[in-house]
Amino acid sequence: MTILEPHVGVEESWMCNYCGCREFPLIGRLTEEHGEIEETAGSLRRAIGEGRYGDAVPLLEELLALLVPHTATEESGLFAELRAEGSLAEEVDRLCAEHGDIHGVLGTVDRAAPDWPAVLAALRRLRRHIDKEEHGLFPAAAVMLPIPAWDRITPERRAAGR
Repeated sequence: MTILEPHVGVEESWMCNYCGCREFPLIGRLTEEHGEIEETAGSLRRAIGEGRYGDAVPLLEELLALLVPHTATEESGLFAELRAEGSLAEEVDRLCAEHGDIHGVLGTVDRAAPDWPAVLAALRRLRRHIDKEEHGLFPAAAVMLPIPAWDRITPERRAAGR
């Protein structure tokens, strides 16, 4: 078992608050985005499950509009610093591969004839992926990264020129 394996049976309360890592501005922002992503993914799951395919395609577009910038922020900021630190580089590589897998499925869905079972499978992987970040990577990052790394990836500090 790695530190990034999802918690079995975690469904509704999938974000922790026990370690304080949400106090880091970037992690707090990414966690908020995870909430928005999960809400949209849940709406998409329900639309597909209820056969409301006319609603599902716009929800898929909405989900991608949330995922693409979120993933870019993770990979160019937190993940890059964790890779440079070294201890979690393999885990970061796995998470990046999962990004590619999930984006690859959701981003290439034929909008005229969607493969809804493939979308649902990708949404299940997305939920597990978020769980790994929320319960594994984010708490580990709070401990592993030195303050100068946080200074480099904290949006408020970059905007202020610090």
